[in-house]
Amino acid sequence: MTARLTGPITGPDFARAAQALVGCPFRLHGRDPATGLDCIGLLESAMIACGLSASLPVGYTLRTGTWRGLAEIAAGLGFAEQTGELVAGDVVLFQPSPMQLHFAVVTPDGACLIEAHAGLRRVVISPLSGSHPPIGQWRLTSPP
Repeated sequence: MTARLTGPITGPDFARAAQALVGCPFRLHGRDPATGLDCIGLLESAMIACGLSASLPVGYTLRTGTWRGLAEIAAGLGFAEQTGELVAGDVVLFQPSPMQLHFAVVTPDGACLIEAHAGLRRVVISPLSGSHPPIGQWRLTSPP
């Protein structure tokens, strides 16, 4: 894990904090990099590494389908909804299947995604793919 950052946090800072978690095991509802992270745990752990306050939802199912209040949660954490080109540190929401939502973070170079991959059972860097286009995108704008 990276050292906790001080001062204004940027998207690339957030991306580097997420990238430092690559290799951590996957675990549904996981919030501890030592024992496992899911996609929400990846976001929470990267935020904590940046010195940001993070308390993200728990108790959801792997096949959730929808997520109420997502815009409000993101705004409360200092992330603003975006559209267009993905940049370093953007949080991206995908829907790989009709009942599954999945979050990832754009890498520091903006070329790939950092994700807690259930199938590979660890946090990995994956190529950006057109097979699952983003259905949501948020950018760190004003950390609380």
